[in-house]
Amino acid sequence: MKIRPCIDIHNGKVKQIVGGTLRGERAAENFVAQNGAAYYADLYRGMGLSGGHIIMLNRRTDGFYEADCREAVSALRAFPGGMQVGGGITPLTAPSMIEAGASHVIVTSYVFAGGRLKEEALREMETSVGRDRLVLDLSCRRCEDGKYRVVTDRWQKFTDLEICDETLDALCGRCAEFLIHAADVEGKRAGIERALVEILGRWQKSRGDGFPVTYAGGVHAMGDLDEIYDLSGGAVDVTVGSALDLFGGNLSLEEVAYHCECFTSEI
Repeated sequence: MKIRPCIDIHNGKVKQIVGGTLRGERAAENFVAQNGAAYYADLYRGMGLSGGHIIMLNRRTDGFYEADCREAVSALRAFPGGMQVGGGITPLTAPSMIEAGASHVIVTSYVFAGGRLKEEALREMETSVGRDRLVLDLSCRRCEDGKYRVVTDRWQKFTDLEICDETLDALCGRCAEFLIHAADVEGKRAGIERALVEILGRWQKSRGDGFPVTYAGGVHAMGDLDEIYDLSGGAVDVTVGSALDLFGGNLSLEEVAYHCECFTSEI
């Protein structure tokens, strides 16, 4: 189990927000950084923490999207090949992000329309950068029936795509990794979505090939990391955001990274 560091950018600044509250240029904020995105990317590079993600939270039509892009590119250049980038990525813009230093591009909304997966759009993304450079963000929310369904448009719109073995089996051949935020607990520092981690862990164990999956949402204590490890057998990686002291929380990135490294040495 690896720690996947994050840099969330909104209105041109590094922030941590409460999941589900994002409305264009407005959101409930947990933390607004004084340092730019490159500062955090350089920190992660120095610690050898690769595979993290940079997420641009504004829509392409928002006035701040270009500022988000500038911050993202500065971070990619500070840690070339070490981080992924997502948020408003299209087949036209994806190659430029790879050229700027992204290891992968992350997509969600572009490949969905009307609550359904668009096969043509997904093929366009595969053609643009190749499957081995593509991460599918399958961030989700829990429905009344207890199932988790992928959400798009800043986690506001439900799709018909359920997070289950069938979906993961169908899509893992179309990308290099999955990134899955539990949107209902994202940024709340109130505990993880155990049932979702169980689904991901069960799928990982059934495959046995180490296909990369990163879970994000709700981590607020070391015990949450223990739970993720236990539920997934150490196969699912984890992102910690608002709970880190870097972003106004109480957990040290160094301690979190060491904790995850200890898990890895046990596998």
